[in-house]
Amino acid sequence: MITSLSYIVWNPDITAFHLSFLSIRWYSLCWLVGLLGAYLIVKWLYNDQKIAREKFDPLFLYCFIGVLIGARLGHCLFYEPSYFLSSGKHIVEMILPIHFRQSGGVEFTGYEGLASHGGTIGLILAIILYCRRYKLTFFTVIDNIAIATPLTACFIRLGNLMNSEIIGKPTDVAWAFIFERVDMLPRHPAQLYEALAYLVFFFVGLWFYKRRKTPVGKGFYFGLCLLLIFLFRFFVEYVKIEQVDFEKGMILNMGQLLSIPFVLIGAWCIWRAKKSKI
Repeated sequence: MITSLSYIVWNPDITAFHLSFLSIRWYSLCWLVGLLGAYLIVKWLYNDQKIAREKFDPLFLYCFIGVLIGARLGHCLFYEPSYFLSSGKHIVEMILPIHFRQSGGVEFTGYEGLASHGGTIGLILAIILYCRRYKLTFFTVIDNIAIATPLTACFIRLGNLMNSEIIGKPTDVAWAFIFERVDMLPRHPAQLYEALAYLVFFFVGLWFYKRRKTPVGKGFYFGLCLLLIFLFRFFVEYVKIEQVDFEKGMILNMGQLLSIPFVLIGAWCIWRAKKSKI
């Protein structure tokens, strides 16, 4: 990373390091660090609330599978349905991290394309299944996870930054990034805006928890997480370029349209939690 005039020229290698024949990308590392951070935080929360250890151990697997499947299907169905639903091979690409070359053969690509809205839906469904299996109340589990979730979201957006994807619109602000792999225009570092905001939201949730005035299990932290993240997501979309062509010309893009229900659900959960204390 170097500076050019008042802008930041951004063109890091997307590969962090190599393990024999396997290349490990920064994006994958950011995902892993974010998930590890959430794992450690929720583990601490379970211990702090005297929830049995044997009920915590399976939670990570449920969440990991739910987020991954939901985020992948969310991207394919929300943003590129015309491609992924157009043939049997493309449906396979939606499920498996591969790409069928036009010239023949198969290429391992990893999951290129994950949507946070889909990941949130997948996470909620996974937690419902987990709660039924281990006899825990939904809001107790989802509140604990919601405290840690913004930290994971922060690292995911840092991964997007390393990939030079989900970039912002051209701008002349002093902190603009020039994403060399895209073009030579100074642009809003939208990924960094989101990463920093999500980090702040993580500390906000942690602050509420440590004050102990709002107990876990009423849905307050779940609502706070949804409201803060998706309200910010709604407004940050105004400085981001369209992710897919069909968004051009739309008054509200797909990210904003998908954020509105989550904002409303978040506000309702906070209202419900506060009302239950009366």
